[in-house]
Amino acid sequence: MSEGNRMKIAVLTSGGDSAGMNAVVRAVVKVAILKGCETWIVREGYEGLVRGNSEGQGHRPAQSIDKGAASPRVKHNENVDDFVHNLRFGDGELLKDGTGDHLGGKTLRGRYIVRVGWDDVRGWFAEGGTLIGTARSTAFRTHEGRLTAAHNMIKEGIDALVVCGGDGSLTGADVFRSEWPGLIQELTTQGKITQEQASKHAHLKIVGLVGSIDNDMSMTDLTIGAPTALHRICESVDNINSTAFSHSRAFVLEVMGRHCGWLALMAGVSCGADFIFIPESPPDADTWADEMCQMIQKHRDAGKRKTIVIVAEGAQDSKLQPIHAEFVKNVLADRLGLDTRVTTLGHTQRGGKPCAMDRILPTLQGAEAVEALLEATPETPSYMIGVRENKITRVPLMEAVKLTRDVAQAISERDFTKAMSLRDPEFCESLEGFITTSVLEPEPKLPHHLRMRIAIMHVGAPAGGMNAATRAAVRYCVRQGHKPFAIHNGFVGLLDDNVHQMSWLGVDNWMTRGGSELGTNRKSPEIDLGAVAAKFQQYNFHALLMIGGFEAFTSLRTLEQGRKLYPAFNIPLVHLPATISNNVPMTEFSLGSDTSLNALVDACDAIKQSASASRNRVFVVETQGGKCGYIATMGALATGACIVYTPESGINLDMLRSDVKFLKRRYALDAKGKSEGRLVIRNEVSSEVYTTDVITKMFKEEGGSLFDSRSASLGHTLQGGIPSPLDRARAVRLSLKSMVFIEKYHQELQKQQTRTKQAPPESAAIITIQGTAVVWVPVEVMVEHADMKNRRGKHAWWEVYRELVEALVARPQILAKTGEKAAQH
Repeated sequence: MSEGNRMKIAVLTSGGDSAGMNAVVRAVVKVAILKGCETWIVREGYEGLVRGNSEGQGHRPAQSIDKGAASPRVKHNENVDDFVHNLRFGDGELLKDGTGDHLGGKTLRGRYIVRVGWDDVRGWFAEGGTLIGTARSTAFRTHEGRLTAAHNMIKEGIDALVVCGGDGSLTGADVFRSEWPGLIQELTTQGKITQEQASKHAHLKIVGLVGSIDNDMSMTDLTIGAPTALHRICESVDNINSTAFSHSRAFVLEVMGRHCGWLALMAGVSCGADFIFIPESPPDADTWADEMCQMIQKHRDAGKRKTIVIVAEGAQDSKLQPIHAEFVKNVLADRLGLDTRVTTLGHTQRGGKPCAMDRILPTLQGAEAVEALLEATPETPSYMIGVRENKITRVPLMEAVKLTRDVAQAISERDFTKAMSLRDPEFCESLEGFITTSVLEPEPKLPHHLRMRIAIMHVGAPAGGMNAATRAAVRYCVRQGHKPFAIHNGFVGLLDDNVHQMSWLGVDNWMTRGGSELGTNRKSPEIDLGAVAAKFQQYNFHALLMIGGFEAFTSLRTLEQGRKLYPAFNIPLVHLPATISNNVPMTEFSLGSDTSLNALVDACDAIKQSASASRNRVFVVETQGGKCGYIATMGALATGACIVYTPESGINLDMLRSDVKFLKRRYALDAKGKSEGRLVIRNEVSSEVYTTDVITKMFKEEGGSLFDSRSASLGHTLQGGIPSPLDRARAVRLSLKSMVFIEKYHQELQKQQTRTKQAPPESAAIITIQGTAVVWVPVEVMVEHADMKNRRGKHAWWEVYRELVEALVARPQILAKTGEKAAQH
């Protein structure tokens, strides 16, 4: 497309800041450039649109743009000249350093709508908050303010806007779009724009992304910044736990969430809190203090030394009377005599660098936002980009805003049932899960004939969330009247009679523990299937829950096939996937994979800092993952790596030759003295020949004076550490669903009149996450989708992101035929 026909896209952040906003800006800028668009950022949100650029302070191109250049695409038709001319416009450092408004040398003073290029947003997504600033604009709320904003956009030629903010910010965007034709007419009448400008900018294209730490927007599972805020809360609670235990104290923590209790709820689930207060499900005004004290006293009577109560800032009782942390503290101190402290986390929840999820999802959403703008017509609605489980979605923006406001309206009208129904199903399941795992019932729920002896075992390598899933299962068993039995050290431990019954209190502190408290190994029941069956019969197990990776899947298959010979296996057999490799077929997430990604991100942030300090250093980082490239690929997306090697794609000499050429050309394009340290991520078994050491030496040799090379192996650090909040919360959710599944099939077996029970094939199954749903997959069905030799699924949903990794470093453009010529200039 010619220069005159290029779409000019501006991106702004508005409302409260949240981690991940910078990742949105980075993704929008990079993908828009790849699509042949011009990119701009708007400083200070809508206020920046109103202020615009002072006279003579508009865009001053640092480089000319080649007219008539073809529009580059992410996958093909790349034009390196177009990329080079959009490489940098020189204001990126001022934005990142926060020195833009200081006088002296180059300045952004008086410039609020700023042209940016590819390198101007380099390294942004590792930064918290929003580097382009945000402000609550009173001027934009007026008609005059929006008229001025429209004029400022037209002066710069901008005809599309990406807005990242909360429901108020997105509503403002939709109002702006609906008023746009009238504003254009008004500006034309006033003589501020020409008829040609009016025709060219007749319609405004808008797309919204939700930046909110409260996770309070309907029609999306996660808002940008919410996972990181949950990380900050859980880090604080985890730290408080040790001092609370030491002094046998109670702590009342106040977290953000004015109209939405997601943070308080998920923190309560992830940290094993004793009691929570959230706006959507308020306690009875007259009895809540009694109920809370009775519940906490039962916990103390059972032997708990610490008490954690989490209060959302918008918490209230059923009569809409606010419940403040200080009042809760006084109730605990006066009625129970507990030494109680209050901690208000405040704005620490907004701060800090983004977690892995708040780098990956905003990147994917930013890319989708550009696609939505390019496909937009005057007839299409303004879209909001959201996410459902693992799928990036587009939904009508105002429909999502209306549903969000309906929740607040329902709460104000005391229709709390409606408020809960308007939240997504996972919110309701999480609340039920919290109640299930925190309430200590005086009597079991099930009658004696339905109570079971349930075995719980960890199989394979340790992974974050294994212990959290075990804790949830044990708590559920105690609540229902089942007896949970821990099998230590897998099937080897079973044969050694390393089995014991677990208690409600015994697993209390397991939520935050990494690794495997039960002990785990890769041995399968095939070591002695008959002896395993005998042990099942000896302990009279009615069900087995295996938490683990690919080994647990193959063990489940062995046990299911063994039903023909051993009646002891005719019981519900369940596999809950937990492995950092995320290589269990048909499921998109395994417990531990999010924890591992965060460990990788933390390590790579430190490595990249070292690489950047050396200006021209390439680090080859080796990751675990077995023969599955999930951690390497998603890690590359989360860290901005420029090359990724996976077992699925392998490594060959042509590939390495191309990689060296890419690195040379990319470093040649860097501003003199300001080269960036770069990362290459390699799965440990990508190739037996081209090892990490070989690749590092090759890059070092070929880099010459352009770049140096070093290597780093992350090894087992990716398995360890405290599980991430998302892994903990997912562990509770999936574990409780597993227990319900076990009860269902046990009751069906009980109905069989024959002496020897015959379990149906579907009673041996794996719980999986597929798209927007949780799906049970019988083990024999999963075998059809498994690459048994390479221990992974035949189809991996994440493999398409390898192309995105390459696109976000402009690899196709830089390797284009004209690239060598461009790099020499």
